[in-house]
Amino acid sequence: MAVELRVTQEEIKKEPEKPIDREKTCPLLLRVFTTNNGRHHRMDEFSRGNVPSSELQIYTWMDATLKELTSLVKEVYPEARKKGTHFNFAIVFTDPKRPGYRVKEIGSTMSGRKGTDDSMTLQSQKFQIGDYLDIAITPPNRAPPPSGRMRPC
Repeated sequence: MAVELRVTQEEIKKEPEKPIDREKTCPLLLRVFTTNNGRHHRMDEFSRGNVPSSELQIYTWMDATLKELTSLVKEVYPEARKKGTHFNFAIVFTDPKRPGYRVKEIGSTMSGRKGTDDSMTLQSQKFQIGDYLDIAITPPNRAPPPSGRMRPC
């Protein structure tokens, strides 16, 4: 019988994060894949050594927040700077129990609005070096209605 361990947001917040001294700690290479249709990449796009073509390579630290990563993506994609653009983040990782990749949605941000996920870090979501980050970007005219988690700046 397979038992899957689920970690709640409260449990994640209880674990104290070790502060990272960015002056003394070498950054990691974060491989980020984006879509602009509001959907994450299919897992078969990561199979057999292949990856989607929309790759961004970002040097950052484990304490990088989703808001910080959003800002870096907006520097590269000017169309994502529009107020109301929605960014949905997911970690793509290899599955140790079977071949292939799995995806774990971790949070979302929105241009021009503050949200509860803004301060979420890679470290708090158990990101491991070698994992990928997949960001589904939804333009403001196609964005889902804002949830109670977002508020105007």
